[in-house]
Amino acid sequence: MTLSDVVYVCLGLGALGAAVLPRVVSKRPLSLPMVFLAAGVLIELLPVGVPSVDPVRHRLWVEHATELCVIVSLMGAGLAIDRPFAWRRWSTTWRLLGITMPLTVAVVALLAWGLLDWPPAAALLLGAVLAPTDPVLAGEVRVGEPLDAERDEDEVRFALTSEAGLNDGLAFPFVYAAIALAAAAGTGWSAEWIGSWALTDLLGKCAVGLAVGGGVGWVLGWMFFRARTRALRLSEHMEGFVALGATFMSYGIAEVLHGYGFLAVFVTACVIRAAERSHGYHKVLHEFTEQIERLLTAMLLFLLGGYLVDSALSALTWAGAFVGVLVLLVVRPLTGWLAQARTAVAKKERAVVTLFGIRGIGSLFYLSYALGQDSFGGLERELWAVVALTVVISVVLHGVMATPAIGYLDRRRDQAELAGRS
Repeated sequence: MTLSDVVYVCLGLGALGAAVLPRVVSKRPLSLPMVFLAAGVLIELLPVGVPSVDPVRHRLWVEHATELCVIVSLMGAGLAIDRPFAWRRWSTTWRLLGITMPLTVAVVALLAWGLLDWPPAAALLLGAVLAPTDPVLAGEVRVGEPLDAERDEDEVRFALTSEAGLNDGLAFPFVYAAIALAAAAGTGWSAEWIGSWALTDLLGKCAVGLAVGGGVGWVLGWMFFRARTRALRLSEHMEGFVALGATFMSYGIAEVLHGYGFLAVFVTACVIRAAERSHGYHKVLHEFTEQIERLLTAMLLFLLGGYLVDSALSALTWAGAFVGVLVLLVVRPLTGWLAQARTAVAKKERAVVTLFGIRGIGSLFYLSYALGQDSFGGLERELWAVVALTVVISVVLHGVMATPAIGYLDRRRDQAELAGRS
């Protein structure tokens, strides 16, 4: 038996597991990410010789694998949202983006600077990396498939899905700020970079991402549903792989034009969804992206489990672990609750939104990308240790809590509807 034989066995079992497990764990306090993470840990502990991925040595591979997983997930999340775009109807989303996210960046950066004694650039990077919620691992708390029952897009599911879809792109300005700060620290402290950063990384690239996303979404929506030539009217052919074409086109054009591709992909998906809101083709596109996302997630979580056992824990300190726990149990709940103050969202629903600030594949991408631009004072392994542990805790904690929490809210909603009819 060769090493390649073992790898093929793992790949086969992973693909079958990605198809079977979601149905097996759907009513249990478990999740597919939890199972594959545990499998990665177990395989690494067994004497089978499966190679592990070191994100420092294999940084470029990790960057592109996580990048692919995130953009596919963003397309699926945007296609699933039934709620039409409106400033007031999306008010919870804007609050989470405008209040929770920047506050999380600032608080986590202060924790890393004060408790870990990291330089400001590395501390800011940790805040930027751990601030965005994740569209990949939030499957249990996301909205249902397009055209599913109305209960599958309640305020909790909608808020978490739309937040994850947008803040995975809006985290980039903070990552770039950390990179610029690291460069300034290496050449002598200076604040000259702030003006360029605000104009280019904060405003310019966001504007390009939004414009490309809207433009590509409009063109594809017209082509899918209203093109006069039947060969172009792809909604009549019901081919799901077209979702990948839309994803790659939107992402690639935005990146070529120096905009934020993550933002463009989610906006593209939302605009395509709005082009013909009740058409069954959206479900076909969403199901295809979900299948691809599931396979990629299974692979990445399996590798993360192996990395955790192989080398991540050796670089982790108690202070670093404490910061990771604080992010999930204190920082996100407090900033999330603050963002929803004085809103019409019920307290129990508000509590679920604040607690489910899931960290995942997006954080791994941002960290690998940033470390390709600067070494951040040689803290690569310490950064990876804190981020990897935070993601692992999030996978386990939110995986256990998701089904009971969402089930409880659904039962309360059903009881309220029955009481209203009687």
